[in-house]
Amino acid sequence: MNDNIPPVETEQLDNAPAVLPGYLGITPPPGIPLERSTRTWVDRPEELLKAVNILNQAPVVAVDAEFTQIRTHVQGDSQSPSHRLALLQLAVEHHCYIIDTLRLNDLSPLAAVLANPAIIVLLHGAGADLRVMSERGLDVAHYYDLEAASRSIFGQQESSLAAMLRRAFNVRLDKSLQRTDWTRRPLPPAMVAYAARDAEMTLALYSWLEQHYVWALKIHEHTNQVKSEPVAAWIEPFLNGTSFVSPEVAVVNAKARGIILDDAQIVSDCRRALSVLIQLMYRSRLLRLIADLSLVQLAPDIEPLLQAPYSDERAASARTLGRLGVQESQPLLQALLQDPVYDVRKSAQTALRNLARKETRSPSPPSKLVDGVRSWTIGEANNAEDGNDWKARLRSIMGDS
Repeated sequence: MNDNIPPVETEQLDNAPAVLPGYLGITPPPGIPLERSTRTWVDRPEELLKAVNILNQAPVVAVDAEFTQIRTHVQGDSQSPSHRLALLQLAVEHHCYIIDTLRLNDLSPLAAVLANPAIIVLLHGAGADLRVMSERGLDVAHYYDLEAASRSIFGQQESSLAAMLRRAFNVRLDKSLQRTDWTRRPLPPAMVAYAARDAEMTLALYSWLEQHYVWALKIHEHTNQVKSEPVAAWIEPFLNGTSFVSPEVAVVNAKARGIILDDAQIVSDCRRALSVLIQLMYRSRLLRLIADLSLVQLAPDIEPLLQAPYSDERAASARTLGRLGVQESQPLLQALLQDPVYDVRKSAQTALRNLARKETRSPSPPSKLVDGVRSWTIGEANNAEDGNDWKARLRSIMGDS
């Protein structure tokens, strides 16, 4: 890294024009959507078995779920939100099955299809659908998340199914019934057609992405066989979103239990995790953890990620370097101001502003954690160097001078 790079002036960045929205890169020519398939309403066990026979022969099945939020009593008068699977649409070439999951209590024949690792299941925004399906015993063994793949190519604002269909096929998708009551019966024909259309167009979008962006599909492929190597135990909760303490407190606790032996291990554990993690969601959370702990030693490991093919990783890396205050990264961040993806351009601009203000920002007053209560001492200077800032915070939490 170059030590003679002049800092970007704060005023220059503050007066810079707003980042242009949207995707500014080149998009492949629009494709031709698949012909409308035969749509079949399924609400009887024998009809479900017929559908399963067809689905079992398909290498790829597009799935979309319609569900409604309900309230369930937990204890006393308290309530917690839950979801009720109302409809499940499965599209394969030439066929789309709309399954009435309210009338069909036994979905086990369908569960065998989704649990078959030889069948690729396509989802657009997998999180909520997977959770609701799992509550009915429908667990997916092998799937692609097309929303995540689209986000890695075009950015967050361009990754919805409606936005992607406009890009891929010049098709405008009607989403007016998205928040309707899917538990009503009988469903009007317009609602049945609306539900089927989402699954059919998800299948069509997969064909377009496979033709032009197979690399994005591969990074968002999920199977029971593909797993990352294990990372340090103290890092795991931050990757899974299950940590209830700050990173600094987690490090203190890990040291007290002998999980972390010294400061160098914190850096080495994060460096190894960065090298072995596969899923982009976990990598982004790891980068946030690195920034929270001010591990500037990892800047050389993070800078190459600014050139990653995945836009979400470029954006996350830019945010991390900005938070770490790595002035030497300015030329790389300035280059990202010309990135085709809005999320990346915006993250780079924010990072450069952070770097420009780093020298003039007033240091935070030191704090101590005593009996679970954090207190601040006003007027006491923080003399820690930027590179050792996280050590100073740890010492203050532990009550050491």
